[in-house]
Amino acid sequence: MNTPSLPTASAKEQRLNLQSFDLNLLRVFDAIYIERNISRAALRLNLTQPAVSNALARLRARFNDPLFERGADGMAPTPRAKTIAEPIQRALDMLKEGLSERSEFDFSNSTRTFEFAVEDYGENVIVPRFLNWLNQVAPGIRIVIRPELGIQLREELRQGKVDLALGYFVVGMNDFRSHCVMTDSLLSLARQDHPDVSERLTLDTFLKLRHVALAPRTKSTPMIDLALAKRGLKRDIAVQVPYFQSMPAIVRATNLLCTLPKRMATLYADHFGLQPYQPPITTPNFPIYLIWHQSADDDIAHRWLRKAFIDLCQRL
Repeated sequence: MNTPSLPTASAKEQRLNLQSFDLNLLRVFDAIYIERNISRAALRLNLTQPAVSNALARLRARFNDPLFERGADGMAPTPRAKTIAEPIQRALDMLKEGLSERSEFDFSNSTRTFEFAVEDYGENVIVPRFLNWLNQVAPGIRIVIRPELGIQLREELRQGKVDLALGYFVVGMNDFRSHCVMTDSLLSLARQDHPDVSERLTLDTFLKLRHVALAPRTKSTPMIDLALAKRGLKRDIAVQVPYFQSMPAIVRATNLLCTLPKRMATLYADHFGLQPYQPPITTPNFPIYLIWHQSADDDIAHRWLRKAFIDLCQRL
């Protein structure tokens, strides 16, 4: 379908338009984006259909983009509309809460999207339980899970592209916040009928057998290897994998051992029918941190979500 050609505006004209921009148009955009239908958006806003259509025309002129195009499934958002939808939803949430007499986030009716950066520990151990709880109390909130990406992640937290991250280390910069949500220990896994491991895993057996281990992601050394190195010992690592979740399938099919965080190992032991063992060498517990940028400190929705996340982690 041909879309109407829209006039372009100079940078100066764009700035002037921004200064006089009608914030009510953002509510119209949000309603159409949610409903994908002009008539339903009008009902949602308690406006007439012509008023919503007129507002959409003004939005198209302001953004120099059709924003929504008619299709078989209703008013489909253009790529430009998808780009601005989340910032507009966030701005409306913050404006509504700022003007409201209530000091609490209306989570039960919110449709805001939050983006989490997590490694596979958080994805397996924490996120499923958090999403189950969230779906019950705030069914309209959307969560996007993406992998943790090191240095790039810090900039995305600063820009608000990522809301929260889970990691094993704090970010050593003053503009970042971190909260230890839990600690965990280590557990070793072997297949149930392993010919060389009986009721307990001895240090001699641990050193004699070969291991599958996590490929190094940073310059840091895994705790189990640090503990062994202090005694002049070393694991025989036969296979390195990029993710913890690759380990149990390999262990089940081989005579290799793996050692990984206890909560994750317990899940894998149950799912893959593996035998858990206490590692034969003592290691300290390690922390799991929830991390965010200071720019989100006063965001009432963000504050509610991170408090809920922290509370749930403390119950695990």
